[in-house]
Amino acid sequence: MDAQMKAAMETAMSAAPEVGRGGRQDKGALAAGGGSHKPAIRGPRVVQAGREHRTATVVSVGPSDVFLEFGPKELGVAPRLQWSDEELPKVGSQLEVVVERFEPGESLFVCSRPGVVQKAAWEFLEVGQTVEARVTGVNKGGLDLEVAGHRAFMPASQASLERVADPSVFVGQKWACKVSQLDKRGRGNIVLSRRDVLEAEREEQAKKLREAIKEGDVLEGTVRKIMPFGVFVDLGGIDGLVHMSDLTYDRINYGEQAVAKHVKEGQQVRVKVLKADWEAGRLSLGMKQLAADPFQTAMSDVKEGAELTGRVTRLTDFGAFIEITSGVEGLVHVSEIAWRRIGKPADVLKTDEVVKVKVLKIDPDSRKISLSIKALQPAPEPMAGPGGKAGPKGKDRPGRTAEEIMKETPALRRLREKFGKSGFKGGLS
Repeated sequence: MDAQMKAAMETAMSAAPEVGRGGRQDKGALAAGGGSHKPAIRGPRVVQAGREHRTATVVSVGPSDVFLEFGPKELGVAPRLQWSDEELPKVGSQLEVVVERFEPGESLFVCSRPGVVQKAAWEFLEVGQTVEARVTGVNKGGLDLEVAGHRAFMPASQASLERVADPSVFVGQKWACKVSQLDKRGRGNIVLSRRDVLEAEREEQAKKLREAIKEGDVLEGTVRKIMPFGVFVDLGGIDGLVHMSDLTYDRINYGEQAVAKHVKEGQQVRVKVLKADWEAGRLSLGMKQLAADPFQTAMSDVKEGAELTGRVTRLTDFGAFIEITSGVEGLVHVSEIAWRRIGKPADVLKTDEVVKVKVLKIDPDSRKISLSIKALQPAPEPMAGPGGKAGPKGKDRPGRTAEEIMKETPALRRLREKFGKSGFKGGLS
């Protein structure tokens, strides 16, 4: 035992009150307890994942070890390297540790920080323990690993949070894994899980992100999953949704294939936090908010009355949408497609057809642009009245002479015969 450990033990033992009869150990009893029997630690027994957790008081912090006291004359030690300099416990503070084993020769409990990765020894392997393992190969159901000199197995579903098409890419890697099954009666009866460790790390990262993220933040993320209504972006522990309407200024149809034209799974993207509702578990993100608005850019060049060339993007019953520049569309109402009356736009126009249009009106507030095709076409001659004069204003049908209008047709003759037989003379009674 080195000098520092002795000094720490003496400090803890001198601070503990002497206890005589009544069942507690005194100094002599503690010294005599150096046999193989592991003394019970005072306080309630807490077992998590098959491992014993205890709360201790920090006695001293040395260059390589942290010395602990569980109770009068019950000491423990944990490696200092398991805490970073920022997280290093202070003398006198309360600290939760995992009891690994008891060293009779030193009368010390060897402890570790909860969740820390251990270089496992076969005799100390336990279910729930986090250990370091190396991937050695691939088998039909998952992966082969080596831990504590023994072969271990990991189901393919436990290797990652996401489905991996080719598990062979993991061969040679060292992982922190949790022991999920253990049978020490035979070799190779060890089942490990990496997913449990990744989920615990992800939850810890998510907790920190919830405290740090606020609306308006611009963050880096990875496209994790593409859905028909948008994409989920992983921010490093927590997922946020970029709805299809916030993905791009271009119009996107509902559907996974339509969304996939703009992003790919695994792609690194920049997003803006639009809304964070942690109570509902929702994080709304946007990508188009970080790009230049094509509408505002186009408005610097496009004015009312301008004549442009555009592409038909969509046809509806009430009109046709024309893309006049990248990401900017205007509407040609059905009444502005042609001078003659048409049933529906599809009777005249086709998708992706290139047409010439005139800008009738621009509404910056509603971001709407009204266009016209017929405004660039010659207007038909007005309808002729009696004597060949122009007919009523507003009539857009080709003109007809009075003689053509009064000319008797077979249909008109049949109507005259019908009403003549019925005695109808017209007029008001």
